[in-house]
Amino acid sequence: MNDRLYQPSDKIIEKYAQVLINFALNSGRGLQPHEVVEVVVPDIAKSMALALQNTVLQAGGYPLVRLLPTGFDQDYFTFAQDHQLTFFPQDYWRSKANLLHHQVQLIADPFPEELKAINPQKIITARDAKKEYRDWLIAKENQGNFTWTVALWGVAAKAKLVNLSLPDYWQQIIQACYLDEADPIAYWSEIAQLQIEIKQKLNALQMEQVIIEGDDVELTLTIGKDRIWNGGSGRNIPSFEIFTSPDWRGSVGWIKINQPVYRYGNVIQDIKFEFEHGVVTQAEAQLGNELLQTMLKSPNADKIGEFSLTDKRMSRITHPMAEILFDENMGGPFGNTHIALGAAYKDCYYQDPGKVTTQQWAELGFNDSAEHTDFISTSDRIVTAVLASGDKKVIYKNGQFVL
Repeated sequence: MNDRLYQPSDKIIEKYAQVLINFALNSGRGLQPHEVVEVVVPDIAKSMALALQNTVLQAGGYPLVRLLPTGFDQDYFTFAQDHQLTFFPQDYWRSKANLLHHQVQLIADPFPEELKAINPQKIITARDAKKEYRDWLIAKENQGNFTWTVALWGVAAKAKLVNLSLPDYWQQIIQACYLDEADPIAYWSEIAQLQIEIKQKLNALQMEQVIIEGDDVELTLTIGKDRIWNGGSGRNIPSFEIFTSPDWRGSVGWIKINQPVYRYGNVIQDIKFEFEHGVVTQAEAQLGNELLQTMLKSPNADKIGEFSLTDKRMSRITHPMAEILFDENMGGPFGNTHIALGAAYKDCYYQDPGKVTTQQWAELGFNDSAEHTDFISTSDRIVTAVLASGDKKVIYKNGQFVL
């Protein structure tokens, strides 16, 4: 078979759909009868769309399948004028947000450089125009009435970017998602339990700051009032990270990013950030710097919304994948850390996030932005927690949590 046409067996695709529908949704509990699921899949992965539809039906849910036409984006952003980029039919999006209980989105990008020649500001303008819709879904999620998950479909172009054949690229997906096991959901349940244990230990520490130290980083973050560490819960498959959304105002220091970031049809690589008083004061990338600077100009995109650590004991990802979903979960000898610039995760609030006002979120230091991009480093680092008592405790070293 032509390598570019390779896809895994029907059995693997069926297992993949089972993990996404019957594990990932409802925060690891799986889809319940009579719930509405939007299935968003690029047309190149139509066989996965069929498997997801059938799995939703077998679980008693209502699938709304949306096939995305691949190869359309370049023309759209070439011809769209500002009034078209910002078009937002509010009643349509409001009704959709009200209807959905869940969303499953598949990433399948056969043309990763399709938007390379497009002015990145046009892409960001179109994204920002839909922020209100995303805010509605986040509010619904905070109330416990909406969940989502994202997964990856292997394509030849992405495999080529990281010097893998498409079958080998798919093997990374299969291993990372435990699809080579007889019962993948059982393995995901074990991972979820380990994540719960780590989160409980972290949240019991009552830490005020974390200090990240290594050859490529000297960064101090203020955790902030009423924060918790989060992770897993079916959001993203795979997801091995444990993260929190710190008080952005307490970020100081610098960090180098040694993994490339594939974003908006471009690559950003060899990045260094410097922070003072919570804001990026210096940022430079050896490749993709123009895009990086454009991203940072988006409202509040120059502030940290997330700090994350991946424990190497969980992750079976052994190779870069040119896709943030996987790269932010890489294992290897030192695990990985990533910071996200832009939006914070409001489910990292200790109390009921559904009862917090916009003003209160700002007072708590949860960053609000249409941007959320993860910047990933796999270099060695030690993370030390500064506790409310003033004591210090190492919580992460040699690529794993030490609790």
